[in-house]
Amino acid sequence: MNGFKKFLFQGNVIDLAVAVVLGAAFNAIVQSFVADLLTPLISAFGGLPDFSSLKITVGQSNFMYGNFINAIISFLIVAAVMYFLVVKPYTHVRDRNAAKIEARTRNCPECLSEIPKAASRCAFCSIEVASI
Repeated sequence: MNGFKKFLFQGNVIDLAVAVVLGAAFNAIVQSFVADLLTPLISAFGGLPDFSSLKITVGQSNFMYGNFINAIISFLIVAAVMYFLVVKPYTHVRDRNAAKIEARTRNCPECLSEIPKAASRCAFCSIEVASI
């Protein structure tokens, strides 16, 4: 039982639980943005119709392929919103921060450990390195 308790309260499980809850809340925001703001805007300027009434009837079965087309369009809009409002800004910030961190360190020529740029001796292998 202690192992299970330790598993539940370790950081990764808690982080994952928080991420799932926040993801669900963020999904509601994105869905509302797409359904209430973006889709009507596209409809107003582009005349995007609602495809939900499209269907094929074979025997007694109705194949509602229009709903599938609506789902694909909605997915593409959500994916574009996520990319341009979340992924692209996050990547930009991450790359900018990585460049700042990278500028402060360099690799030791002997052991390839990461050392400060101003170091004159490697803390790992104690070889003397040229200051930059």
